[in-house]
Amino acid sequence: MRTLTKLDGDSSRARRELHDHIQGSGPLARHTIENHAVDNTSSRQAGNASYHESAEKHVTGKAAYIDDLKTPADALHIALGLSPIAHGTLTKLNLDAVKQAAGVIDVITFHDVPGHTDIGPVFPGDPIFVDTNISYAGQCLFAVAATSLQAARRAVILAKIDIDEQPARLDPVEATEREEFVRPTHVQERGDWQQALHHAEQLIEGNLFIGGQEHFYLEGQACVVLPTEDEGVIVQTSNQHPSETQKLVAEVLGIPFHAVTVEVRRMGGGFGGKETQASPWACIAAIIARRTGKATRLRLPRREDMHATGKRHPFHNRYKLAIDAQGVIQGGEITVIGDCGYSPDLSDAIVDRAMFHADNAYSLGDVKVTGHRAKTHTASNTAFRGFGGPQGMMIIEAAMDDIARQVGEDPLTIRKRNFYREGRDVTHYGQQVDQQQLLHTLVETLEKDSDYWARRKAISAFNVNSPVIKKGLALTPVKFGISFTAQHLNQAGALLHVYTDGSVMINHGGTEMGQGLHTKICQVVARELGLDLDNVRISATRTDKVPNTSPTAASSGADLNGMAARDAASKLRERLFDFATEHFSEGLDREGMRLADGMLIAGFGKSKRSIPWGELIQTAYLHRISLSEKGFYATPLIHYDRSVGQGRPFYYYAFGAAVAEVSVDTLSGEYQIDRVDILHDVGEALNPAIDMGQVEGGFIQGMGWLTSEELKWNDKGVLVTDGPATYKIPTFGDLPAVFNVALLEGHPNSMASLYRSKAVGEPPFMLGICVWSALRDALSSLTDYQLSPHLDTPATPERVMLAANLIRKKAL
Repeated sequence: MRTLTKLDGDSSRARRELHDHIQGSGPLARHTIENHAVDNTSSRQAGNASYHESAEKHVTGKAAYIDDLKTPADALHIALGLSPIAHGTLTKLNLDAVKQAAGVIDVITFHDVPGHTDIGPVFPGDPIFVDTNISYAGQCLFAVAATSLQAARRAVILAKIDIDEQPARLDPVEATEREEFVRPTHVQERGDWQQALHHAEQLIEGNLFIGGQEHFYLEGQACVVLPTEDEGVIVQTSNQHPSETQKLVAEVLGIPFHAVTVEVRRMGGGFGGKETQASPWACIAAIIARRTGKATRLRLPRREDMHATGKRHPFHNRYKLAIDAQGVIQGGEITVIGDCGYSPDLSDAIVDRAMFHADNAYSLGDVKVTGHRAKTHTASNTAFRGFGGPQGMMIIEAAMDDIARQVGEDPLTIRKRNFYREGRDVTHYGQQVDQQQLLHTLVETLEKDSDYWARRKAISAFNVNSPVIKKGLALTPVKFGISFTAQHLNQAGALLHVYTDGSVMINHGGTEMGQGLHTKICQVVARELGLDLDNVRISATRTDKVPNTSPTAASSGADLNGMAARDAASKLRERLFDFATEHFSEGLDREGMRLADGMLIAGFGKSKRSIPWGELIQTAYLHRISLSEKGFYATPLIHYDRSVGQGRPFYYYAFGAAVAEVSVDTLSGEYQIDRVDILHDVGEALNPAIDMGQVEGGFIQGMGWLTSEELKWNDKGVLVTDGPATYKIPTFGDLPAVFNVALLEGHPNSMASLYRSKAVGEPPFMLGICVWSALRDALSSLTDYQLSPHLDTPATPERVMLAANLIRKKAL
């Protein structure tokens, strides 16, 4: 039952002040006493479930993406000329026929770039166009701008290109042996690992190839660029890092950063593929926009997108570990080789993160972890959900299964014996693992709730009587570090405006790619100001509102930007409290003042006084109180000394675990996922509904990476899996028949994060490892669990069949 709030003396005074003001020259309240009803407005604030802020627009088609944006009738459309070969020298580029083609307005090459020609995001090595040296098939040679997209595409194929083709080097292991790296090798060491290997009770070693992954965002790379009246441009782009694009566009044009404004309202998916690799297309479009004075549009078709952009790094990993009779790791050596493609891009940080996560949830003892960054003639591989962490985890999870078979124990038992625990709670890079008991609690809860041991017994009995169809079961954990490993990126800003009708606008440096970041930020502001979520709106991310932003990556979007928004809202709230204390009454209780249910409330019981939010805001405005505030946040405590490979690179860890049950036809290699149970740690959830969606989606994407998503290049280095007909992402039919997902409750973050929540973007991705481990478990049953099969990823039916054939031969 909704009841009207009773008008008190201070509210009456506010009302009189507003009434006495000259009508028409002052603000109009949306939340006056007559229309304000006491209700619980906290139900959709941060900490509670709420639907996505653009959900209705998504399902009705009203959400505008880059290709939906209106442009002037004379806007130009851009098509690109891409290299058909992976390695060689460009000896001739005759574009005369291209320039003379119908509808063509402009054609640009390397020599038409007015400013910088290298647009490497961190380290040099990424030319905007090929000058002479071609480094991968799909590298950009030139760009054509025409009056229509069809005209531009028809013109591109008229180019006459001569290339002195050379053999493409595609093997990262061979590149490592030749010391062909995009960045120097890095090492992390803890303790005397050589002595651990020398005195080992048992030694175990293995290797694993971990395939890459195409981002396959629904909206491809796209941008619209409009020239401004001075020398600048406005760039509307599908982009995870607007500030970096601002910087690169400015440098390419040879103009100040302030002359470039980059705007991102939403993306149709990113997953890391639009962190650095959205910038080249904006740079090309900006050059043409400035040269022609016309708006320009550039959108890569799916096939060109897949050829021209990098993927998740494939890795070749190996381990050599010392274990005791119980299967507990005493020390050893792990080496990870990242296939970085032709240039550095973000590979330094990505291989670092693979190294940081080579332990996953396990204490490695005295260990050396080495990370190589191999150079190959493919598109420069880049960020992808997990940022190298999943590839690093895979080698230790392979080792856990292998150790279990060697010592004759269930893999879950071996995993639990090796978990971080008191006395073994420091990582190989020197960070103490806080909340390590939480990992034990989470796994034990899932182990019980999923009936792991009863199902293990039933599956073992089934396999004894089923010669062809074998079932597998696996429970794998996740420990994922949260923070950018580059310290300076761990900062964020926000800009908050309150308008005179009481409505609120928030802007921050994070970008929305469907993950619900904007929704969570609105919820944070609503909670801080005691408002209903409907009263808070978010605007597009723009570099002229919040400058020098970090990319929306590393699971840090809500942690960083949410804290910045909270900072802005709390500062504004305190300013309003100071004003109310001074203006409304000498006896107003400043200490107990709060904002709740759309009201400013002071005191308790009989002394409680309430002023509607709208009237508070109008009164503050009339008394010249600023209703705008900026916020800022920088993550504390984190540091990492790369010279010695030691430090605290992560503010905290997020945990999770998943159980997968699979059925495998060991003759054909076909399999199905029968059941999955997930329990994931998000601390105190910011939005349980959105967090649940992230866990489910992350798991499915991780499962796809390890099972069906196979990238193939031919011998000349040309990608052949360049569309949905040849590259298979998971579909609805790949969902587990039984899919149980839960968030761990009652375990807030031990660190002072946003309302004690934990990041949820990347950690769930690695839950998919349980599917791969379950497939290995099923194959191991062919040898009565005596041998551990070698199973590279993705574990396609072909690979599963070959692994089954090989392990049968070994068992003979």
